[in-house]
Amino acid sequence: MPRSVNHVASRAKRKSILKLTRGYYGARKNVWTVAKNTWEKGLTYAFRDRRNKKRNFRALWIQRINAAARLEGMSYSQLMGGLHKAGIEINRKVLADLAVNNPQAFSAIVAKAK
Repeated sequence: MPRSVNHVASRAKRKSILKLTRGYYGARKNVWTVAKNTWEKGLTYAFRDRRNKKRNFRALWIQRINAAARLEGMSYSQLMGGLHKAGIEINRKVLADLAVNNPQAFSAIVAKAK
């Protein structure tokens, strides 16, 4: 009995991955094994960087808060310590947004923290 291969399904699987790798450079877009490896590695990077994105944004917020706090004559750590002692619970994302877009409100918060 001859060997049966479901070429329709295997071709569809290959085609779907080659469709996902459109726009890649060189053999990465049209050679099956290279494209598959590239696509799989891309998924690994995506998984890793979804976590790194959170770190990067937190670091950015801290830098912005620190820069704005120093204009007010305080360091970042002094500001955060003062906010904690004053019982003001405001997260870094909102604080950084205030520092950039609403300096008057940020100054008022710093005054409370002093």
